[in-house]
Amino acid sequence: MKKIAIIMGSDSDLPIVKQAIDTLKEFEVPMEVRVMSAHRTPDDVSAFAKNAREEGFGAIIAAAGKAAHLAGVIAAYTTLPVIGIPIKSSTLDGLDALLSTVQMPGGVPVATVAIDGAKNAALLAIEMLAIEDADLERKFIAYREKQSEEVRTKNSSIDY
Repeated sequence: MKKIAIIMGSDSDLPIVKQAIDTLKEFEVPMEVRVMSAHRTPDDVSAFAKNAREEGFGAIIAAAGKAAHLAGVIAAYTTLPVIGIPIKSSTLDGLDALLSTVQMPGGVPVATVAIDGAKNAALLAIEMLAIEDADLERKFIAYREKQSEEVRTKNSSIDY
């Protein structure tokens, strides 16, 4: 199975990124988690992105706040799918990060989830890997079925 990379621009993003880590662990998807900055360590980001496919990664999740250029810089250096997680900061409640992540120029796509949407980033990465991994697809289908049952249980227990 291919690995998922989770790259965060700062270790302060870890409380949000933990949701993605936990989700990938739940599905037993191998991962590597790193701190790299598009602005403070651009050479490290470039080297990682350029070599990610050869190192066995199938997708990259990039979490960053404020200017949030991390996902876009990674996407510029790889042909792997990149999923951006805009992180809510104290300045503009994450809107700055959302716009920086989602407003990519044509030719350099970044899939972007909601502000602080780390769980969905992991689930999207799992769906991407499941295209070629039948066991992972079965786990994902079971996950979705469990979600449906939880909603049906809640629906049947409403008392008014």
